[in-house]
Amino acid sequence: MSATPPPSLLAELQARVSELLRNSPAADLERNMKALLAQTFQRVDLVTRDEFDAQLERLDRLQARVAQLEEQLRERSSEDPPR
Repeated sequence: MSATPPPSLLAELQARVSELLRNSPAADLERNMKALLAQTFQRVDLVTRDEFDAQLERLDRLQARVAQLEEQLRERSSEDPPR
């Protein structure tokens, strides 16, 4: 004799438990919590990790460009005689 119930019995049990949870106050609580969290995240203006990393890369490139331009400016300043 098998120790595990037939798959149809497991599926039916899972469906009934899911239905009970959908109709319980827990489902309402979950929906309310998700809505509250969504509103909070919108208010604090969060970004994804990918967006954050992309901005860090952009900042690194801009800082390198500024350093390059500063170096060019120093070179030109040292080449030009004072007036």
